[in-house]
Amino acid sequence: MPPSLSHIRTVVTAYLDRHPGERHALAGLLAAPDAVADAAPTSRTALPAHVTCSAVVIDRHRRVLHIRHGASGGLLLARGGHVEADDDTLLAAALREVKEKAGIPTSALVLRPDRPGALAAGP
Repeated sequence: MPPSLSHIRTVVTAYLDRHPGERHALAGLLAAPDAVADAAPTSRTALPAHVTCSAVVIDRHRRVLHIRHGASGGLLLARGGHVEADDDTLLAAALREVKEKAGIPTSALVLRPDRPGALAAGP
């Protein structure tokens, strides 16, 4: 089952607790799920916007993985995409996207101890 609205709010609130200066920039994200009561906030049918997930993968040499996104005209982006029905959490969706799009399995990633909930490339 896709992440619930309460899970999304919990994740965003925890992020804003660490980065309060970004509250204004994320106001739309906090308000958008309320505007789409007839659809899950992660559903592609939730308009005018819906929640997707991305992951920033950084290796031990501090290199950041970017993937050229063909649909955007070749922009270099962090790996991410839509939440699927089997994704229980936003983190699960992001990890699945990294595996699908970059071929990096979850077992090759490690949690960043200095950033709760953040992952980094393993050894």
